[in-house]
Amino acid sequence: MPKAQASAPSHNQLDTKAQAWSALFSEPMSDLVKRYTSSVFFDKRLWQADIAGSLAHAEMLAAQGIIGAQDHADIQRGMAQITSEIESGQFEWKLDLEDVHLNIEARLTQLVGDAGKRLHTGRSRNDQVATDVRLWLRGEIDLIGGLLTDLQKALVEVAEKNVDVILPGFTHLQVAQPVSFAHHLLAYVEMFARDAERMADVRRRTNVLPLGSAALAGTTYPLDRERVAKTLGMDGVCQNSLDAVSDRDFAIEFTAAASLCMVHVSRLSEELIIWMSQNFGFIKIADRFTTGSSIMPQKKNPDVPELARGKTGRVVGHLMGLITLMKGQPLAYNKDNQEDKEPLFDTVDTLKDTLRIFAEMVGGQMNPASGAKEGGITVNPQAMEDAAKKGYATATDLADYLVKKGLPFRDAHETVAHAVKAAQSHACDLSELPLAVLQGFHASIEKGVYECLSLRGSLGARNTLGGTAPAQVRAQIARHQARLG
Repeated sequence: MPKAQASAPSHNQLDTKAQAWSALFSEPMSDLVKRYTSSVFFDKRLWQADIAGSLAHAEMLAAQGIIGAQDHADIQRGMAQITSEIESGQFEWKLDLEDVHLNIEARLTQLVGDAGKRLHTGRSRNDQVATDVRLWLRGEIDLIGGLLTDLQKALVEVAEKNVDVILPGFTHLQVAQPVSFAHHLLAYVEMFARDAERMADVRRRTNVLPLGSAALAGTTYPLDRERVAKTLGMDGVCQNSLDAVSDRDFAIEFTAAASLCMVHVSRLSEELIIWMSQNFGFIKIADRFTTGSSIMPQKKNPDVPELARGKTGRVVGHLMGLITLMKGQPLAYNKDNQEDKEPLFDTVDTLKDTLRIFAEMVGGQMNPASGAKEGGITVNPQAMEDAAKKGYATATDLADYLVKKGLPFRDAHETVAHAVKAAQSHACDLSELPLAVLQGFHASIEKGVYECLSLRGSLGARNTLGGTAPAQVRAQIARHQARLG
């Protein structure tokens, strides 16, 4: 195929949206439609991905002899200037040019003439935007992975300081069994670790190249799509041109992973809110993460956890919106897909902001003046332990004690229920019942039972993998520290 020759910039440049296809149309687009269909003022955040994809495409076109070396050099020069203009805030984004792609292409053509027009050879905005979004989202997933690591490290750090702090473990929000506060925090580390794994998995499916699929059917030019994928650091190319330009599974999958991550944040938020309330008093959240009341001077409100809990609904709503957006679309590309960006962008922004602030709220921050780290959460161990004593949290331990004495578990369960009722009538804990009273429920009970009935004895007894015994918790902390680096 002969190489196209470069020419000097002409006066007939692509500088309005209509000129991209105006020969077919007999009247200009109305201003109302321009505003309704334009995406430039939200998709301009894709500019780096758009330029990166264009440069990789141009390099391949030159290598394949589809454009000349001078055209390639001009495109590189023009893109370098556009990058500088955007970074310095001098680039003029035009509504008439509809989107990030046409804005950059128009400016490139102004700068380098016909070489800018040749850049679009062998591609369409359909495969171009699909590529841009994938490239952009890949980078955002990498940032989110780092933030998830930061949050896990913060939780592990707090856990390491509170292995021996006893927290009432709840089921149905009723005191169930005593657990290490560190053990409780590590449950969230497990959740966020799974979130990081899901994000890495989404990244793998996102990092595939649509470019070269053109509008929907591929192209007649001898493109080397694998070369472009390699240049862009992508793991492969989309194998079906129809699917390549119309697929938004990766955006939906990311938003699903983000939604689940925000659900985990929301669960943690709910517990922080409860623990901070006067009725519990288990923790205090640093003043810099709380607000006061406009009318009640005694109030300190956990606004950050509350807002994160609310923003979870926002992200889940974006997931529902994207699924609904795609559900009725025939192949291939449709203008509907312009509506994928704002919910995707907002999901990314919301998740990043939330993870960043939670990592700081949980882990604290360095005080430049003192050089010391100021924690974001202060733990009240005594309040936690006192609460654990109120709900007969060691009742199961007494049942286990009787089972080891030979009593069937169901009989032991019934026996302990009578003991709890007796403790309730005496307004005391099981561990405070006299031995004679306990022996009245079963003769096999001996004075060693009080070790089982103590909160710390209960914790230490659960020394199995994944259990709340301090030895097991410390082992889990060490595992997470090694994993997180």
